Amino acid sequence: MGHLGALLFLLGALGALADICHVPEVDSKLVQSLGQRLLPWLDRLSPEHLNPSVYVGLRLSSLEASTKEAFYLHSLKLNYQQSLLDDDNSDLQTKPSMGQLALYMLALRANCEFVGGHKGNRLVSQLKRFLEEEKRAIGHTHKGQPHTSYYQYGLSLLALCLHQKRVHDSVVGKLLYAMEHNHHLHQGHQSVDTMAMAGLAFTCLERSNLNPNLRDRITLAIGTVKENILKAQTPEGPFGNIYSTPLALQLLMTSPIPGVELGTACLNARAALLASLRDGAFQNALMISQLLPVLNHKSYVDLISPDCLAPRVILEPATVAPSQTEVSEVIQVMLTVPSIWPRYTHSVLVPAGSSLEDVLKKAEELGGFTYGTQASLSGPYLTSVMGKEVGEREFWQLIRAPDTPLLQGIADYRPKNGEIIELRLVTW
Repeated sequence: MGHLGALLFLLGALGALADICHVPEVDSKLVQSLGQRLLPWLDRLSPEHLNPSVYVGLRLSSLEASTKEAFYLHSLKLNYQQSLLDDDNSDLQTKPSMGQLALYMLALRANCEFVGGHKGNRLVSQLKRFLEEEKRAIGHTHKGQPHTSYYQYGLSLLALCLHQKRVHDSVVGKLLYAMEHNHHLHQGHQSVDTMAMAGLAFTCLERSNLNPNLRDRITLAIGTVKENILKAQTPEGPFGNIYSTPLALQLLMTSPIPGVELGTACLNARAALLASLRDGAFQNALMISQLLPVLNHKSYVDLISPDCLAPRVILEPATVAPSQTEVSEVIQVMLTVPSIWPRYTHSVLVPAGSSLEDVLKKAEELGGFTYGTQASLSGPYLTSVMGKEVGEREFWQLIRAPDTPLLQGIADYRPKNGEIIELRLVTW
């Protein structure tokens, strides 16, 4: 009977494990190389380059950037607190967005700080004001859309929840309705990103019990979001695509899902992430900062009670072997813009390894092509091409011919020789 009992216990444990999203440890050298890609960002202290997500990612990882971390947090505080003290009529372009303020609040929690005092109250008030404006834009009938996105909406709710700041049930209700009805969500990875961020916000609200009247809806919404994310898993393993997978895993790791082979789904996602890491897919600071917590079995929900004394490995800069002087290979990239008349099409020669942004710069130098960008936490994004500015609910989509949307931005994607890159103005 003893052996039978042990066997039944083992089978029960294995069944429970199938319900749990567990990401086994990854080779420490691979994790370290990923963290080393963030080190240069800690030296970029100008307002347009400061990125709270970089700090959060490191603090939730097994890696420590030594004194650079503390100085980076100090720079974040100077920048964001000054922006809150500036006159309300100052240039809106220089003021942090809703999502940036929310990430800054996550950075404070990652350092075991709660917002407080006059400056902290201004920060909370500003973020709540943003959410109220978004709630009004969505409207009583839910037929409208937020000025930003439901992703930033969810991120802002998460940030306030982590600091134990309650928002009105009606504000939470807008995000609940959107997730319950899959309302106004982008397709593909953007949908998975949005659902995962909403799920993380709901998980924080559930655990903190800040909106008890909505508790049943919140619990059901968490299950719905997880179910939809699992449905979005591709045969290759990613949820949506490889860049939306880290946030999806952050959510799926927060709690088991009875009756679902969650373990298998997460192992397949892990395998896809490792393959992409070895191929050098993760170069963007924002994406890396979302992945590092996963590799340390952490999520943004852990910022409810962060462990600021957990030992971490000091991150040393990567050693670069001296390269031999060689003549750089030149590649040809065809750039085309069908959204204007007459259609722009031109061949551009750039050194191998150049980014798409380098291609655009070269095309502009050659004449006959113009473009404009705006800085964001995920890198520069196109705001105009050939004088054509994006309108409301429009964006310039990057397409590799014949019809493959690029998953990376202009600063991260590196075209190969002979590729045709299309800049397509689309409405969402």
